[in-house]
Amino acid sequence: MSIEQARFNMIEQQIRPWNVLDAGILELLGSVRREDFVPAAYRGLAFMDTEIPLPCGQNMLAPKVEARILQELAVRKDEWVLEIGAGSGFMAALLGHRAAAVQTLEIHEELVTMARANLQRAGMNNVTVEQADGAHYAKSAEFDVIVLSGSVARIPQDLLQRLKPGGRLAAIVGDEPVMRAQIVTRATATDFRTRDLFDTVATRLEHFPEPSRFQF
Repeated sequence: MSIEQARFNMIEQQIRPWNVLDAGILELLGSVRREDFVPAAYRGLAFMDTEIPLPCGQNMLAPKVEARILQELAVRKDEWVLEIGAGSGFMAALLGHRAAAVQTLEIHEELVTMARANLQRAGMNNVTVEQADGAHYAKSAEFDVIVLSGSVARIPQDLLQRLKPGGRLAAIVGDEPVMRAQIVTRATATDFRTRDLFDTVATRLEHFPEPSRFQF
C-alpha cells in the first residue's frame, strides 16, 4: 500500500467516522505529512488508529483524537495558541496551519530538538517550540486557545485564567481506564463552560497535580 493510500484510508476509515466532517480539517490532514513527525522505527504505524511511542516515555495521540480536538476547537487565523506537550510537533503543525501563531512547550530536551527539526522541515514558521514545564509555566500571557496534548487528572485553574474571553481549552481529563476529552470555553471573566467530547485514554502530562488517594 502506498503512503498516499494509507493516508486516505486513515481519513476515510478512522477520522471521518469519528464525526470529523469539517472539510478544512480533512484537507489539512491530507496535506500535512504525519509520517514525517513519527520516529523512524514506527513510521509504519504513522496512519494506524493508535498512539505512537516517542522518546522519553511519551506518545503521539491517535490521529482521530487529534483531528476531533482540532475540529472542536475551531481555531481561527487571528488567534494565538498555547500547546502543552509538543511531542514530535505534529499537533503544533496542525494548529499552526489554523492559527496566527503557536507556542508549544515541551519538558524533554530530546523532544524539543525533534519537534523543532520536524516543524522546520515542514516550513512551520509561525510555531515556536520552548523547553519548559507546562505545569509550572511562569510567563504571563493570555491565549485564545490552549491545548493539552496529553492527559491530566484535572485542569488547573491557573491555566483557565490564561484564556482570553471567548477562549477555548482542550484537555483529556480523568484517570485510567476511562478519561474524557473536554473543551472548556471562557464565556466571561468568571464563567467557564465545559463540553464533553468523547472517552479515551492518553499518556499523562508530567508534573500536573494528581488527586490524593487514601487507602484504608
